[in-house]
Amino acid sequence: MTDGHRSTDLAVGIDLGGTSIKAALVSRQQGLIEQTTAQTEADKGPVHVLDTIASLVQSFTGETGDVLGVGIGSPGAINWERTTVTRPPNLPGWEVVNVGDELAKRLDAPLLTLVENDANAAGLGSAHYGAGHGFASFVMVTLGTGVGGAIIHENHIFRGSTGAAGEIGHMSIDYEGPIARSGVAGAIEAYLGQRFLSRQARYMLLNRRDSLIHQMAQPDLMGITPRMLYDAAVSGDTGAREVLDWAGHKLGCVLGSIVNLLDIRKFVVGGGLSGAGDYILDPARRSLQRAVLPALSDGLEIVQETGGNDVGMLGAAHMVFQYVDERR
Repeated sequence: MTDGHRSTDLAVGIDLGGTSIKAALVSRQQGLIEQTTAQTEADKGPVHVLDTIASLVQSFTGETGDVLGVGIGSPGAINWERTTVTRPPNLPGWEVVNVGDELAKRLDAPLLTLVENDANAAGLGSAHYGAGHGFASFVMVTLGTGVGGAIIHENHIFRGSTGAAGEIGHMSIDYEGPIARSGVAGAIEAYLGQRFLSRQARYMLLNRRDSLIHQMAQPDLMGITPRMLYDAAVSGDTGAREVLDWAGHKLGCVLGSIVNLLDIRKFVVGGGLSGAGDYILDPARRSLQRAVLPALSDGLEIVQETGGNDVGMLGAAHMVFQYVDERR
């Protein structure tokens, strides 16, 4: 075993996305040891994607010897046993795929393979290696193409009765509001998903000719991105700051409902939009205070996850460590 690591200290963590597959060799104590990335090429179908995942796993096990297993964070519905992925978005041709069985066919020796929802994996990674490390229980919200969530209770993923808990993006804050991709009216994803937020920003800034966004985006403000909003806000753009303030207020509203339901008062916010930092988190903190019962208002905290994509790989690997520990 290289660098003094034993196989009981190591697992492979995979973050499976529609564009890229990120993989890492993870140490239980030290976190990331080595990582690599490959293009998903999802249009080539599940066989090609699974071949790529197997190749990434072998790139680590070939050098280091045995590992405890492989953890995979994936979009789509995951069964209770953490073996199958069903119809993951952005991965055409996938119906119900038993990922462990498929990897076993492709590896020289079968490895323990566990699959979890990608937001749950990120939450677990944050709990043990990231911004959530100081909280025994917290809720993670990921703001990206969509809005994902994970409930971490006593450093473990709370999975609900079927494994599908934590779908925060589909919680409604206005039953007469815009329709999200899920079909839920007023779901928070219909406000903070990247496509929806960019559209709202365009509406808010189209006639604000003083906004720097007019210099950044395409004509008629097509192609606005959250990164543009952040860059403009940092440069003092009042209009961009108002858009992020609007988004943060919506976020705080849904977080307040979570506090009232779960009595979990700590939140970690990750994903691309979280890069706006306090421009979105400060208004979320203000609206959160107004959205909770007075008896639950003590100890509220919202922090930014700065670990980026790493927490997804770390959490996927840590899922293997927890699984093995619980069966010893």
